[in-house]
Amino acid sequence: MSLWQLPHEVAAWLLPLAAALDVRQRDRLADLAAGLLLARGRRTVTSWLRAAGLGSDFRAGYRLVYRLGRRAERLAEELLLRAVLPVLAGTQDRLLFGLDDTPTRRYGPCVEGAGVHHNPTPGPADQRFVYGHVWVTLAWLACHPNWGVIALPLRACLYVRQKGVHALPPGYGWPFRTKLELAAELVRWLAGWSKWLRKPLWLVADGAYATRAVLRAARQAGVVVVSRLRKDAALRDVPSARPPGRRGRPAVYGRRRLSLAKRAGQSRGWQQGEFTLYGKATTKTYKTFEATWPPAGGAVRVVLVRGDDGWRAFFCTDAAATVADILCAVADRFALEQAFKDLKEVWGAAQQQVRNLWASVGAFHLNLWLHTLVELWAWRRTASRLVDRTEAPWDDGERRPSHADRRKALQRECLREQLRAAGTGRGQLQKTRRLARRLVNMAVGS
Repeated sequence: MSLWQLPHEVAAWLLPLAAALDVRQRDRLADLAAGLLLARGRRTVTSWLRAAGLGSDFRAGYRLVYRLGRRAERLAEELLLRAVLPVLAGTQDRLLFGLDDTPTRRYGPCVEGAGVHHNPTPGPADQRFVYGHVWVTLAWLACHPNWGVIALPLRACLYVRQKGVHALPPGYGWPFRTKLELAAELVRWLAGWSKWLRKPLWLVADGAYATRAVLRAARQAGVVVVSRLRKDAALRDVPSARPPGRRGRPAVYGRRRLSLAKRAGQSRGWQQGEFTLYGKATTKTYKTFEATWPPAGGAVRVVLVRGDDGWRAFFCTDAAATVADILCAVADRFALEQAFKDLKEVWGAAQQQVRNLWASVGAFHLNLWLHTLVELWAWRRTASRLVDRTEAPWDDGERRPSHADRRKALQRECLREQLRAAGTGRGQLQKTRRLARRLVNMAVGS
């Protein structure tokens, strides 16, 4: 039996996810989520179960984490349709999503699917490689009216190296797929459920995903892609209009090659504009033009931005997009990087000591979904209700509540619900004593 109960709003969002599970495991999902929310110390699965009061039935808890990994795609769809869309769909005319990958450090040779990968954040020790898992992650980049862009992670695909696939048990049926193939799968999944919304879908991705495989999948699904452009990209000019009466299909690509370096080196054509990037007004020197690019399958809008450290190139597969749309989308992708940081530092993603491949997938997705549910719960609440900085005069009172602040606010709300329940009905003294015992255990970290 669980020790804690989630607030009604969060529990209602978890009900559709639980309905997609086996009947024997449905009642444990909310309990496991409460344990994840209130766990302290190292965030292993056992700490989740201990915080939720499910330690006596720990085997069933581990089986639930395994089943979450097996049904991650279905549960992500339920989260989108039942929780995220009702809160955010009516607030934006254009839906922006972010795509990127992140590594999670693991330890031990028996962790299935783990391998040696490139480390994007070497740190002071200059560690070029990291041993663990790599997750290609898709997140909704939602613009809050007061706090700017917030990333809501939805689904992640585990990348396993080809030599790691061969080491997996044959019964898993795990095929080898590159990161680009996993990204294309996420793009198709994204477009599959969102057709009925009748809203334009934009995807901003890292420059490593601006390849033919991902762009082709996005073009077929009707998703507009914004990303960084290589400085040696094989661009061509826009083909001229076909003369009247000429037979055959019109040309898609122009005959003349375009050099980004030459375009950036020319002094003419540069303009200055003011854009709202990273929450503040910024003046940028830019140059924009339309071109055709074979990996994108046609025309793209190219934007060159000049700064103190040189120039950079960005593109959008919608040639009619404005410079502001492209630069704002590129800046909003930073919210996904912040979400990765919060997942690892606030929620302890990758600290779950599970070795099974599907259990690792389930544990990582549960961290993703709780991160998203906390943001949804705090979406319509004011900053004063989420964090009180009166006892920290050195802090900036105008700073938006961090994700850790929102998570702590939900923890406090959960404890308030328990206090109300202990003060009503029969056996109030016994319920109050049990609650006090739980709070003491939480305080000492037992």
